[in-house]
Amino acid sequence: MVAQLEKDREGGGGKAGSQKEKDQSWIPKIIKKRVCTTFVADTLSNGGLCQCGGVQEIHDSLATGDYFGAAIVTQWDSRQHSSEYPTDAFGELEFAGAGRRHSYFVRLSCDTSPQIIYTLMTTHWGLPSPNLVVSVVGGEGHEKIKPWVRAILRKGLVRAAQSTGAWILTGGLREGVSRCVGEAVKENVAAASAVSQKKVIAIGVTPWGLVHNRQQLVNAQGSFPARYYVQNTTRDTYCLDNSCQAFLLVDNGSVGQRGGETAFQDNLEDYISHQRTGIWGSGSIEIPVLCMLISGEASMLERLDTSLKKATPWLVFAGSGPAADFITDLVAVILSPTPLAVDGEAVKGVSAEFCDRVCEKIRKHFPAETELEKLVDTALSIYQRRELITVFHGEQEGADDFDTVLLKALVRASKRLSSMASECTEELKLAVAWNRVDIAKAELFNGDIHWKYEDLEDSMTDALINNKPQFVRLFCENGLNILNYLTNQRLESLYCSLSDSLLAYILLQRHLSERQSLAGSQPSVDGVALGTMKTFHVEVNTGASAMDLSLYEVSRLLQDLLGDICEPFYYGALGLDPRMGTRKTLKQVNKILQGECTYRNQRSLSPWAALFIWAVLQNRSEMAIYFWEMAGESVLGALGACKILRELSKLENETESKLSMKQLAQRFENLANDVFGECYQSSESRSFTLLIRKSPVWGGATCLEMATAADARLFFSHDGVQSLLSQIWWGDMERSTEVWKLILSFFMPPLIYTDLISFREPEEEVKPSAVYHIRDSDSVGGNDATVFSIADIIQSEEDLEELKTLKEKFKDSMQTNSKRPFIMSRWRQFWYAPVTSFLGNVLMYFLFLCLFAYVLLVDFKSPPPEGPSSLEFVLYFWVFTLVCEEIRQTFFGGSLFLLQRMKKYIQDHWNKCDLTAILLFLLALVCRMFPWSFNVGRAVMAIDYMVFTLRLIHIFAIHKQLGPKIIILGKMVKDVFFFLFFLGVWLMAYGVAHQALLFAYDPRPKWIFRRVFYRPYLHIFGQIPFHEMDTDKLEELDCTYNHTEIEAGAEPCLSTYANWLVVILLVIYLLFTNIVLVNLLIAMFSYTFSKVQEHSDIYWKFQRYNLIVEYHSRPCLAPPFIIFSHLHILIKRHIRQIPSVKSQHFAVKLQGRKASRLNTWEAVQKENLLCAQNKQQRESDTARLQRTSVKVDSVLKQMAEIRDHDRRLRLLETQLEYCCSALSWMTDALSQSNVVTTNRPPPLHKDVTPLPPS
Repeated sequence: MVAQLEKDREGGGGKAGSQKEKDQSWIPKIIKKRVCTTFVADTLSNGGLCQCGGVQEIHDSLATGDYFGAAIVTQWDSRQHSSEYPTDAFGELEFAGAGRRHSYFVRLSCDTSPQIIYTLMTTHWGLPSPNLVVSVVGGEGHEKIKPWVRAILRKGLVRAAQSTGAWILTGGLREGVSRCVGEAVKENVAAASAVSQKKVIAIGVTPWGLVHNRQQLVNAQGSFPARYYVQNTTRDTYCLDNSCQAFLLVDNGSVGQRGGETAFQDNLEDYISHQRTGIWGSGSIEIPVLCMLISGEASMLERLDTSLKKATPWLVFAGSGPAADFITDLVAVILSPTPLAVDGEAVKGVSAEFCDRVCEKIRKHFPAETELEKLVDTALSIYQRRELITVFHGEQEGADDFDTVLLKALVRASKRLSSMASECTEELKLAVAWNRVDIAKAELFNGDIHWKYEDLEDSMTDALINNKPQFVRLFCENGLNILNYLTNQRLESLYCSLSDSLLAYILLQRHLSERQSLAGSQPSVDGVALGTMKTFHVEVNTGASAMDLSLYEVSRLLQDLLGDICEPFYYGALGLDPRMGTRKTLKQVNKILQGECTYRNQRSLSPWAALFIWAVLQNRSEMAIYFWEMAGESVLGALGACKILRELSKLENETESKLSMKQLAQRFENLANDVFGECYQSSESRSFTLLIRKSPVWGGATCLEMATAADARLFFSHDGVQSLLSQIWWGDMERSTEVWKLILSFFMPPLIYTDLISFREPEEEVKPSAVYHIRDSDSVGGNDATVFSIADIIQSEEDLEELKTLKEKFKDSMQTNSKRPFIMSRWRQFWYAPVTSFLGNVLMYFLFLCLFAYVLLVDFKSPPPEGPSSLEFVLYFWVFTLVCEEIRQTFFGGSLFLLQRMKKYIQDHWNKCDLTAILLFLLALVCRMFPWSFNVGRAVMAIDYMVFTLRLIHIFAIHKQLGPKIIILGKMVKDVFFFLFFLGVWLMAYGVAHQALLFAYDPRPKWIFRRVFYRPYLHIFGQIPFHEMDTDKLEELDCTYNHTEIEAGAEPCLSTYANWLVVILLVIYLLFTNIVLVNLLIAMFSYTFSKVQEHSDIYWKFQRYNLIVEYHSRPCLAPPFIIFSHLHILIKRHIRQIPSVKSQHFAVKLQGRKASRLNTWEAVQKENLLCAQNKQQRESDTARLQRTSVKVDSVLKQMAEIRDHDRRLRLLETQLEYCCSALSWMTDALSQSNVVTTNRPPPLHKDVTPLPPS
C-alpha cells in the first residue's frame, strides 16, 4: 500500500473538483473506515443500543446467545465486532462562514498504518515536515480550563510552535483544551505574517463517531471541498474546530464515544519520532515528539503509561486538573531503595507503604474511581519511567520561556534513552532542529561548556543543509575548524543535498546525465536521480558512487555561469588538465570516480570560498553574506557572486526567484563597491594592485575582468577604478596633458624630447637610502612594465628585505633598463601609451576614409587592364593591414582556446561591424575585377564605405558627453524595431485597401509593391497624390480597362466608384501614423533618453573601460604602419618567445608574502567597513526602537512580578490578621479559665508607628 502511495506524487495539485478527485482517487483503495457489524447489547439502554453506540437496525448480525437467552458476548471489541470498508470521507473541508483557506480531512480506521497517513499529510496535503510534534491531551468535554493554562497555550505553546516549526496535535473539536489551542492558533494567524502562518500547523486527531454533523463530510468520491456548517446547539462542543489545517477522523466503529483515536495517535506519534528532521530527512536527529498533559481523568493514566513504554516524553501541567496533579504528586514521591522491575509489568517487590501512599493519592485525586488496584499498577508502571516526565509549574513560572521548557523536557528524555550521547549534544541538536540560536547561546555557548570538533560536526552539517546561518556562525565561533570540516567528499555531499526545485540542482543534473550517458548508463533526471536525491541522508563517511554528483559537475556549472574569465574550478583536486577537450575530460572523470577517489579525503583548499559559492548557487542570502565575510578576496568574491546570480536569474523562470536573485546580485555589487572604496581610502596603490591581481581561488580572474563579466556598472563608476584606468590610459604622461600637444607631437615627434609634454618620473624612492627601483615582481621583462611600483605597497622592514632580494634577482634586467638611453626610453613612453595609440588610430582612420572616398568618387577605374589605380592599390593594402589586426585580435589574444577566442571576438558588436565591412570589401574587390560584375562591385563598395564610416561611432565612446549618447542611440534602434512592427501593420492594412479601391486590376508585381508599401510610406511625409484620390483633380491619362492590354504593360485606369472611401481611409491612416505612432515613438525615445541620461556617468565609465582595454592591447602604430608592429610581435613573441609584459597592466600574479599581505590588508579594510556598518545600524532608529521595546518588555515583566508580590503580601497580611485574631481569642479564653495559672498579666499590644518615607 505504501508503495502505491509513493507512486502518486501529484495529489492535491489539480485545478479543482474533478482534477483533485482524480489525484486522490487512490485514497479509498488504501485507507479504510470501520463499521460495527455485530450488535452487542448495552444493558444501560435496555438493549436498544449496541455498546458501540449505534442502534440495532444498522448492524448486520447479533451476538449469539445460549439456551437460557443470555448473551455470551458481554463486552464490545472494535477489532472483533467491526469490519473495514473503503473510506467515504476525504478531501478538503470548507467551514461555512469562516472565511479562511480549506482544511484537509480523511476518515480512517484505527488500525491504519501511520506511515500512510504521514506520507499523505507531507506529500499530498503539502504540510511541511515538522521539527517538533507537540501532542496536547487531556481537558476534554465541558471541563473548565484555568486562565493561566489558557495564557500558557496562547503565549507559550503557539509561539514555541511558530519558532520551532512544530506540529500541534489536538482533539480537533471545539471543546476543552482543543478549543483553547484553536483560539490561540487563530490569534497567531491574525497577528503574524504570511510566512510565519505556515509554521503553526494544528492537526486534529478526532473520533469519527463523536463529530457533530459528520454526514456532511461523507462522499465516496471525495469532497473538494465539503461545506461544514457549525450550528449553535447544545452539541456545538463536538463540532470540528476551524483552526486546524488537517483532521484525522479516526474510526473504530463506535458512535458518540471517546478513546477510539488513542491507539492510532500513539502509533502516529511513535512513527513520527523515528523520522528525521530537515530536507529529505537529512537532519542530525529524529523528529522529537512531546506529549503535553493538561488536567485529564483517571483514564488518561493508561494513555500515559502506553506512551511512556514507547519512550515518548511527557510534560505535565501541575495544578491544571486531576490527572496532571496526580502525576505531579507521584513523581515527587521518594521511593525506598527497593529495586524496580523492568519488564513493563507492575512493579513487584515494592514496599507496601509505598503502594499505600500511591493508593491514597489515587483516592485523593480520583474519589469516584472503583478499580483502585488497576490504577495502582498503572501508576507504579508510570513511576518506573518517571525520567521521561517533566513537571511544569505554569502558574508560578509563566509563559515567557515555554520553548526552553519544551527543550529541557526533550533533552531529559533523550538523555535517558541514549547513554552514549551527552545531554549538551542532544540539547544542541534540538536547538538546531528548531532554529533557536538564542537558546543555544544562552544555555549551551555561555562559556561553561568546552565544545570539541566532534560534538559540532553533525550539527554543522544539519545547519548548512537546512539553511540556518546563525548556527553556522555560532559553531565557527565556538570550536569548529572549517579547515578540518570541509573535505571534498563533504562538499560533494552538500551539493547532493540541494533541493530538487532549485535551478542549480536542475543544471547539475544535466551535466551529471551527460557524464552518465558517456559512462554507458543514463538514468533520467526526473527518475532515478531524483529518487536517489529524495531518499538522501547526509552520511559523510560513506563512499559515493560514480553515478552521483561530483565536483566535476559543479565545475562545469560554474564554467557555464562565469564564462571564460576563470579557469575551471576543482580541476586541481580532481587531477584534470584544463587544456583537455570535454569528451576526454569526461572519460578521465569517470575513470577517477570508478577508482579509489582519493581526492575525496583531501581538505578543500579554500573552504570559505567553496561554501560561499555553494550558498550563492542556492540564492541563500544570509548564508552567502556570512561566508563572504569569512572568505578572503572580498571584492572579487562579491563580484563573482554578482556574476553567478545574474546568470542564474536569466535562466530562472519563476518571477519571485528571479527577482530575489537580482536583488542579491545588486547587494553583492554594492558590497564590492563599498569594500573597494574603503581600500581606496586606505591606500591608492594597493587598491590598484587589488584590481589587477590574479586570484588563484577564482581561477586566475581579476576584479576588473569579473566586474566586466558581471556588468557591474556601479563598481566601474568608482573613483578608484577610474583613476586606475586613467593612469593606464595616459601611461607615463601626465593626465593633464592637452590633446593639441599630443596631436602636435604626433606629427612632429622631436617635440616629445622637449618640455611640451610632461612625463612622470620613472622611479620612486622607497626610502632616502634606497638606490634602485624595480617594478612589480611580475613586471620585469622590459620597460613597458606596470606603472605601479612595488615600493607603493611596501611599508615595513621585512618588505625592505624582500625588496633587496628582488633587486638581486632582477639585477640583469635593471642593468638593461639603466643602460637604455634617454632617447629610446622617452620614445617608448610616448608611443606605447594607449592614448597615443588611440589618437594615431583616429587620425589614420580619418585619412583612410578620405582615401576610400576619393577612390570611390574620383579614381575608381574600369576593370583590368585599365584599373585599378595606384591609390586603389594603396587602399587595398590599407584594408589588408586592418585584416591582419583583426586576425591578431581573434587568434593571438589571450590564453583561451581557439574556439573560445573566436566566440569572444564575435560577441562584440563592433567586431561584427568590422567583420561585415571586411567581407563586403572582399566581395566588392572580386566583383570589380570583371567587366560583367563591375557595377555590382562599385555598388557594394559604396555600401561598404557606409559601414566603415559608421565604425567611427565607436571612437567617440571615450568622450564623456558623446559616450552615453552612443548607448542611447543603440537603445533607440531597438525601439525603432518595435515601432516599425506597428507601422508595418498599418502600411499593410492601408496599402492593400488603397490598391484595391483605386485599381480594379493591375497584376504587375513591381507596381503592387510600390502602391502597397512605398506610396503609403511616403504619405507619412506628406507626398500624397491628390490627382489619383480626388475626383475633381483627376487628369486625363492614356489608360485602359482591358485586362489583356494591362498584362501587356499598359497603364490601368483609376476606379472612381469608391474614391470617397479612399479619402476617408487616408485620413484615418494619417491620424494613426502621424499622430499616434509617431508620438509613441517619441515617447519611447524620451523614456530611453531619460533612463540612460540619469545614469550617463555610470554608463560612460563602464564603456570607457572596454575602449581602454582595446587600445591598450593594440600595437602602438596605426594602420597601415601597423604591419611593422605585427612583424615585431611575430619575431618577439613567437620566434624569440619573449613574453609580453604590457598585458600585466591589467593582470598581475602575486605569490608568497606579497599575496598574503595584500589579502590581509583587504581583510582589514573589509572588517573596518563591516564595523562601521554595524555601528551605523546600531544607531539607526529601527535598532533604537527595538532596544526600547526590549526594555519596555522587561519593565512590564518586572511590573507583573511586583503585582504578583503585592498579591502575595496581601494574602500574607490576611493570614497574619487571622492568626492574630486567633491568638487574641486564645489568650482571652485562657485568661478567663483556670487551666493555666500565671504570676504575671498577659503582654499588652503596642502600636507600631510606620516610618516616614525617606
